[in-house]
Amino acid sequence: MSENTSQPTFQASGERQLHAGEPPLWQPFYGAPIGKAVARFFRKYVTFSGRASRSEFWWVALFTVVVNVLLSVIWAAVSGHTATSSSPNPVFGAAFLFGKNLTDPLSNVFFLATLIPSIALSVRRLHDTNRSGFWYLIGLVPLVGGIVLLVWFLFPAKPEGQRFDKHSAQVTNGQ
Repeated sequence: MSENTSQPTFQASGERQLHAGEPPLWQPFYGAPIGKAVARFFRKYVTFSGRASRSEFWWVALFTVVVNVLLSVIWAAVSGHTATSSSPNPVFGAAFLFGKNLTDPLSNVFFLATLIPSIALSVRRLHDTNRSGFWYLIGLVPLVGGIVLLVWFLFPAKPEGQRFDKHSAQVTNGQ
């Protein structure tokens, strides 16, 4: 193994490619392992253009759930609060629906840190299914909106979704 895979390589277009076999950031990474999916999630922090594969999307979803659970357990151990203990602060709205403890600062900071990138990832996932990112707003429709989004996130990629890729936009515009 004389090849050092930790050094980035550059393609003819000037795009940075981090590992052999890993597509550039503007392309979806189909079959992405969890580590690379999470790394791409944070590298594309506020990138709403392009596409995200199912593996990128679902590995990040699993990662955020696991981190939130771990942070909640850590907070419960440190503060002495448990999931069943009563909180002096009322639980309201969406936080109640998702079982979010509003007094857990560790999970709240992580939630705020990943809110915008999670929306960006969801928009890119919708692009991969050839839907506009504005369809993410259907999630605001009570009950039905979240179910519709879940189903769309489960759909496989459509070739027509390439229209959202950076490369396709440059070719279309003659760049």
